[in-house]
Amino acid sequence: MSSPQTPPPAGFGPILRSSPVLEALGGFMSRGEGPDLEIGLEVGPNHLNARGGLHGGVIATLLDVATGYMLVARSGGKRRVTARLTVDYRSGAKPGEWLQVHLDRTEEDGRKTLAHARLMAGERMVAEASVLFIDSPTARD
Repeated sequence: MSSPQTPPPAGFGPILRSSPVLEALGGFMSRGEGPDLEIGLEVGPNHLNARGGLHGGVIATLLDVATGYMLVARSGGKRRVTARLTVDYRSGAKPGEWLQVHLDRTEEDGRKTLAHARLMAGERMVAEASVLFIDSPTARD
């Protein structure tokens, strides 16, 4: 059985800001900046579970990282830390598929920001998430 191949859209390149965990996983990509920042992942061998599909932990990591980075980009650099991540898994993904995070809306209340996002493989929803971020004066780059 062959794996689906959906290359990243034009303009995507290595993620703008990385970390040791993103370097270990690999494949995280971005394009644009500010309110136009987009983040996605080309599913590769490092992202798979024992059954050959995208690991749920990678889905959670992608949703957390992407929503956080997009909030920072939209707020002019204001850093936050993740306080809660809730993921609803809707479908799987296979090696070679392109996944992209869509930040649907945010709700701000004092130091708290609640972000709602979807992880999509084309028109198919892979997961939905709500991520609660807290402003932190000690948040590091």
